[in-house]
Amino acid sequence: MTLADIQAAAGLVTPVRHQLFIDGRFVDAESGETLATLNPHDNSTIAHVALAGKADVDKAVAAAKRAFPAWSRMAAADRGRILLKLADLIEANTEELARLESLDTGHPIRDSRRLDVPRTAACFRYFGGMADKFQGETIPVEAGFLNYTLREPVGVVGQIVPWNFPLMFTSWKMAPALAAGNCIVMKPSEITPLSSLKIAELMAEAGLPPGVVNMLPGLGSVAGQYIAEHPDIAKIAFTGSTATGRRIVQASAGNLKKVQLELGGKGPNIVFEDANLQAAVNGSAWAIFHNQGQACIAGSRLMLHEKIADAFLEKFVPLAQSIRLGNPLDDATEMGPLTSALHKDRVLAYVDIAREQGGEVLAGGRAPGGDLAAGCYVEPTIVRARSSRDRIAQEEVFGPFVTVLTFKDEAEAMQIANGTDYGLGSGLWTGNLQRAHRMARDLHAGMVWINSYKRVNPGSPFGGVGQSGYGREMGFDAMREYTQVKSVWVNIDAQIPPHFVR
Repeated sequence: MTLADIQAAAGLVTPVRHQLFIDGRFVDAESGETLATLNPHDNSTIAHVALAGKADVDKAVAAAKRAFPAWSRMAAADRGRILLKLADLIEANTEELARLESLDTGHPIRDSRRLDVPRTAACFRYFGGMADKFQGETIPVEAGFLNYTLREPVGVVGQIVPWNFPLMFTSWKMAPALAAGNCIVMKPSEITPLSSLKIAELMAEAGLPPGVVNMLPGLGSVAGQYIAEHPDIAKIAFTGSTATGRRIVQASAGNLKKVQLELGGKGPNIVFEDANLQAAVNGSAWAIFHNQGQACIAGSRLMLHEKIADAFLEKFVPLAQSIRLGNPLDDATEMGPLTSALHKDRVLAYVDIAREQGGEVLAGGRAPGGDLAAGCYVEPTIVRARSSRDRIAQEEVFGPFVTVLTFKDEAEAMQIANGTDYGLGSGLWTGNLQRAHRMARDLHAGMVWINSYKRVNPGSPFGGVGQSGYGREMGFDAMREYTQVKSVWVNIDAQIPPHFVR
């Protein structure tokens, strides 16, 4: 099939962008190299996408440097207006973006329409509105002096976006950086670059000047590594695995870049004996099975009080088994394929690891056959672990795979919940208000959801502690990440005696 045939079959009405976006234009890679991006439903090729190398990164950084003086000095309200227009364009292209995201990532189309695209538009709209409301301070200092601070953009920033939510994470990283006046060199994942390239096209339509945003699909080991090393990039923001995050820190040391990392997680989702059981069952299914479990904040450790564990699982297991797997472009599909065959194999390998360590598979644990056999599908999988120290209770599986653990009291729940190296998302279900706040205080995590799970909003900070990284996306905290403080002292009428009296 030609690319035009694939577009038509997927219901796309505009061309799929598959070149690099540098200095306001779509261009081939200097080397001419491309890499196929695959449809995870059947592993067929969607398009051959230009693959950025070092020469392309240099061109993109040079373009961003040229654009920076004018963009950073543009009135903040005018920068905001461009982001607001982009949000409008994203909403106007909802169906196109949703289909493209589902085709490239495997997100069910209903999720792409109802979650990914609206959240992307909301993020650009939030930071578009914030652009002219983020301000410095006046500091009370000695008499006769005025001291104030300026929040200045850091310059050219490198941003590396993961493959699990490429559309949404493009907005999470770009929107605050642009609102603050920075220019961007972004590398989307080489396996899911299409929606990020579409955003670049819409940005140009919204009026973003050439060079302000440059989009470079490429390999992490080549383009990602060079962006992290580049001496003219002042900050790098990365979302991905903890192992790659460590390499980013090492590569960025040459010019002491600002570094912001959002890494892995092993989210505890704790259900106490006094919880609303049906609400907890529904929320726990969302926590792990949405987006096929490919979320760093997934509730991948389901921790049940021993008194209600059996009753909970009697509802939870049938619910998981009833989730409809299928072609992500089918409106009826509730869970699509994983994003790559490599990742499917990795997730299924954890089923074998669980069994070797004495785990009990309660549901799933295999790839479906029939019409889905050629794709990257894994059935919703529930495994009861023998111990909280088992590998499936400690390591990030990043798939539709939940590990069940039980506890006898609050102290043991806290011990298990805080018993990994990660500290990103966490949740608890209880009717006891005092316990809820106590747990929220003591959980080693960047985010805690009480009687809910995996809520996000552009105004609420998002990030982790420990091996889950540092720095925050979203809200005013994100604007602080993308600016630096300058302190300005003005002598109004202070009389300063000479330090060296003569």
